[in-house]
Amino acid sequence: MKHQKQTSISKAVLITGCSSGIGQATALRLAKDGWTVYATARKVSSLTALEQAGCRTLALDVTDEQSMLEAVRSIEAIEGAVGVLVNNAGYSQSGAIETVPLERVRAQFETNVFGLVRLTQLVLPGMRRQRWGRIVNLSSMGGKLVFPGGGFYHATKYALEAISDALRFEVKGFGVNVILIEPGLIRSSFAETAVSEMKQGPVEDVYANFHEVVAKATQESYVKGPLSKLAGDPDDVARVIEKAISSNCPRLRYTVSASAKLLLTQKKLLPDRGWDLFLRMSFPTPVDRHT
Repeated sequence: MKHQKQTSISKAVLITGCSSGIGQATALRLAKDGWTVYATARKVSSLTALEQAGCRTLALDVTDEQSMLEAVRSIEAIEGAVGVLVNNAGYSQSGAIETVPLERVRAQFETNVFGLVRLTQLVLPGMRRQRWGRIVNLSSMGGKLVFPGGGFYHATKYALEAISDALRFEVKGFGVNVILIEPGLIRSSFAETAVSEMKQGPVEDVYANFHEVVAKATQESYVKGPLSKLAGDPDDVARVIEKAISSNCPRLRYTVSASAKLLLTQKKLLPDRGWDLFLRMSFPTPVDRHT
């Protein structure tokens, strides 16, 4: 059924990170089904196809305060409020904890956590005024389990899970629902981004072999092997997001893709040492062979 906009309540949708992947697919699906969609990215030039598909486009950089302020003000000037916020912008990077420069760690938290929090703070007053809103946070199965080499990415998703759980309690009384989306493996450019900054160390680097295997395993898990058969597509996530924001009583969490359901169940059933043993079957344990 096509979405019918109500005159008294804004259900305009603001989506971050729409230049590709899940953000792009969500914007396309919602616009096609009649939602008023504000698709955003750092560069508006990357949103031409979405504009042609009926989305309204805005520049928005979640690491830039002024950019976020201007985007929210622009939408509120037209719609009265942001009715639905889809916090999708984010990225992954891989590397052993000891080897990732702190400036890259800070940059990841700025995008995946702090920018998301600030944008949420900016839209909430409008949602509270109209007594209705939906905040959709793109988490991951990686917010409940950790793969070697992805510690900092997983840390941002664990943080997002905690923030969402607290926020859900705080804003429920204002008519605002907070929804977590937890995808598993999704075929997109995610894997390439995750390993693109992983630097191959010199032969004597104790993490060199570990990095090489993590990079290969991360990329291959999306294209071949048992888990690749359980991967989903960006539109699978978009479909779940639309279901969640259309519901009068959305679930607190939505797991997307068979890979997420399988691995989250496995993590729940195994003790910590059992999970570690499972991971050692796929990843090498870094060892200093010179000592």
